[in-house]
Amino acid sequence: MRKLHSDMKSECKYSLLEAKQKIEAYCAYQDRCHSEVENKLFSWGLDEEDRNVLIADLISNRFLDEERFAESFVSGKFNIKKWGRNKIKQHLKQKRVSEYSIKKGLSIIEPDAYYSTLVHLAQRKKASLKASENEWQQRAKVMRYLHAKGYEQDLIYEVMDTLFKN
Repeated sequence: MRKLHSDMKSECKYSLLEAKQKIEAYCAYQDRCHSEVENKLFSWGLDEEDRNVLIADLISNRFLDEERFAESFVSGKFNIKKWGRNKIKQHLKQKRVSEYSIKKGLSIIEPDAYYSTLVHLAQRKKASLKASENEWQQRAKVMRYLHAKGYEQDLIYEVMDTLFKN
C-alpha cells in the first residue's frame, strides 16, 4: 500500500497551489460533497496529506459545505426529478454524506408539496396505462413506479386508496 502511494506521488498532475486553484473552481461551479472532492484530488495523484490539507482549506473557506450540498441535492432531486425521500436519502448515503446533513437536507421538503407531487405522479402514471389492463395490474404498476421513485410505502397506499376508489 505504501508503495502505491509513493508511485502515485511521482504521477501527480498538479502542484499543491495549482490543485488548490483547480479544486476551488471545481467546488465553486456547483456544490460538492466530501467524497466527490476526495475522488477528484485522488485522481490528480495527490497524496493523502495534501488531500487533507486542501479539504480542510476548502471547508474553512466555505467552498465545501456538506449541509449546503445536501440541501441543494435534495432540492434538485425533488423539484426536478420528483424523487421521494427514500431515493434521495439512499443516494446521499452512497455519497457518504453524514446522517445529520441528510436529515437537514430532507427537512427543506414541504410536506404539502411532497404529498401533492406524489398524487400528481400517481395520476399521471395511471393515465398512461392501457385501459384494457384490469385494476390490479394498474395498481401494481403505479405502486412499483412510485416505489422506484423513492416514496414511502404508507403514503403510496394512502394515495392508491383515493386514486382507485370505485
